[in-house]
Order: sequence, then C-alpha cells, then structure tokens
Amino acid sequence: MSIEAMSQAEMRAALGQFASGVTVVTGLDDDGPVGFACQSFASVSLDPPLILFCADHRGRSWPRIRNAGRFTVNVLHEEQTDVCARFGGSSGRKFDGLEWSMSGWSTPSLPGVLLRIHADIHTVHVAGDHDVVIGKVLEFERVTDERPMIFFRGQFGISSSKSLQSA
Repeated sequence: MSIEAMSQAEMRAALGQFASGVTVVTGLDDDGPVGFACQSFASVSLDPPLILFCADHRGRSWPRIRNAGRFTVNVLHEEQTDVCARFGGSSGRKFDGLEWSMSGWSTPSLPGVLLRIHADIHTVHVAGDHDVVIGKVLEFERVTDERPMIFFRGQFGISSSKSLQSA
C-alpha cells in the first residue's frame, strides 16, 4: 500500500507486525516524579554509550522530563502489565500508591523491572509528532531475570496463533 493511501490505523496495524519491548521512562522535576510507557526504545552506540526513545509532543510527562534533563528507562517484565497500564494512560497520578525508590541519579526507579538505564538527555531531534531523544548512559542496573514484556499485534505477549490480527 502506498503511503499516500495509508491511514494512521493502517500504519499502526502494519507496524504492529514488529514485536517490541515495553519500558517506562521516568524523571523528576520540582512537581515530583513523572513517567510514561514507551515502546520506542533502542540502543544507539556503545562508544559513547547512547540510547534513544521517542516521545509524543502532546504528552504531559515528556516536557517535564525534558526540562529535568535526566531520566531512567525501566524495562518491564511480562508480569508487569499493571505497571504498563498505569503509565500508559494519560490521566491520573501515575505514582500514587506505587512503591518506587529514588536512584542515585535523582530519578524514579520502578520496582522489580528487568533493567534500569539511567541517562542524561544528550540531544533531541524533532521528527513529525514525536521527539527522538538521545540519552547518554550514566549507569545500568540489572534487577531481575524474568522474561521481557513483549507488545505484538496490539496485545501483550506472542500467541501461538499464526492468524493475522489487526493491531
């Protein structure tokens, strides 16, 4: 299908064929802890150690994290769908009633995740309705050896069904 004829829903369904992990990007500003669920996360460079994530311009959390200048990527495991749902919504106080700790880098660390990556914002590139955020890694924290949370074809996990589903 040509890009001219493709709707946003069709693009979402097509790109849903690519399985991705799920993270929660967290930060801290004068108003307290802030965070959002993020599937657009990747390694960029080993030397220097750089990572990236993409954040929607319309989000409320990303501008606060950007102003703080530092963030933590919390890589979720497959049993943390409640954490994903909490940070995936646009309403509510995401940290209310959630146990979390302050990292040595002054960013919120979520409990029981697979991995925490603490980073400073290195550069930000505008790309359509999102920012591509490059972070300079400060520290990695391996937390648990659980299986990763996977998002595929609009749902969590990879089912054994080979039928095509819309995302």
